[in-house]
Amino acid sequence: MTVVHPITRAWITTGGTGAQNYDEFADDAEITAIIEANPHSALGIEMPHRAPESLGKTFGDALPDAVTRLAEAKADGSYTPAEQVVVLYRITAPGEEPAYGIFAMVDTDQISTRADEPGLVIRNEDVFIAKVRERVALAEALGHLLSPVLLLQTGRGDELHAALATATDAAGAPAATDTDQAGRTHAIWLLGPGPEQDELTALASGGELVVADGNHRSLAAQTGGFRRFLAVVTTPASVAIQPYNRLVSELPTTPDELLDRLRAAGAQITAVDGPVQVPATGGSVVLQLPGQAYDVTLPHTGAGRLENLDHALVERLLLREALGLDPGDKRITYVGGDYPASWLTGEVEAGRAELAILIAPVTVDDFVAVNLAREKMPRKSTWFTPKARGGLVVAELPDPA
Repeated sequence: MTVVHPITRAWITTGGTGAQNYDEFADDAEITAIIEANPHSALGIEMPHRAPESLGKTFGDALPDAVTRLAEAKADGSYTPAEQVVVLYRITAPGEEPAYGIFAMVDTDQISTRADEPGLVIRNEDVFIAKVRERVALAEALGHLLSPVLLLQTGRGDELHAALATATDAAGAPAATDTDQAGRTHAIWLLGPGPEQDELTALASGGELVVADGNHRSLAAQTGGFRRFLAVVTTPASVAIQPYNRLVSELPTTPDELLDRLRAAGAQITAVDGPVQVPATGGSVVLQLPGQAYDVTLPHTGAGRLENLDHALVERLLLREALGLDPGDKRITYVGGDYPASWLTGEVEAGRAELAILIAPVTVDDFVAVNLAREKMPRKSTWFTPKARGGLVVAELPDPA
């Protein structure tokens, strides 16, 4: 079954529009600063209310500004049109193995969120519904999709990886390149109809596709009734998982009361001397409170592997039970692996947060196993790297089926 398809009508960057995805930031001010430094960044369209000239507007009120920015980008040559294409994608950096992917459209009706729901696309995390509604509203206003869902091909990943490496090596000069905030080079090549396109879409469709990044965007496709969604299909050999940490801006209890509640729940707590680091492997988390950090081993209170992942224990025992906070509480910021431990502890030391929670990264093997079992990962538990870049390939929304 082919569930990965060419993009019927695409708009391909000519340079300068590439951007981090809208949900990769711990501080909205960073988004504004990026747009101010590069007005052509697709972030100005993805997050219209954070663009300098739109500050003060709500997301909904700023949607007409997003429509105008996309129209201007097309008119000024920032994008060029293409039809019936897939787009080869390669990410390179000194000292790193190349990462490969393919921009394409994927059937929305293939999304599965539980074991008894058929489909080859597995969505794996709880989401924040307000963010989903924003993504639907943006896509409907624009009639386009700018930020791809990152899908991990678990069935024929090795074959796809080899085929994409061969295809990009033979493709000549890229259609465009872009450099991200980590210094990685993102390159794209267009591939039109023909046997090579057919082979690659067949490989990309060749097994279960796990949502590695873009749970909100994939649910937005379902909620909005979009027949297909924009995706980058990548391979297990192309990705790694970095830590996904948390900041709590304001504690609803004192630090001592928090520690006492954790001890009463069975946690083992040891003061940390020296520089604070993110744990390298699972089993314990680090809490940075004002003036002192602690290594905390939370008790395994769940019935299986999923319930005893560090992120699940933090959500259940620390946030919900010890602090009484829902995971969607505005006092909680989810901070991806681009931000080091020193940044997190610095936010507490500067008084901008009262607690940092440092959590070891989930392993790729655990991630894949949980998803293939059709279980659901704790929200914001996997920070895949390298990230697919937004704003390189824009897809017009397909007509309803």
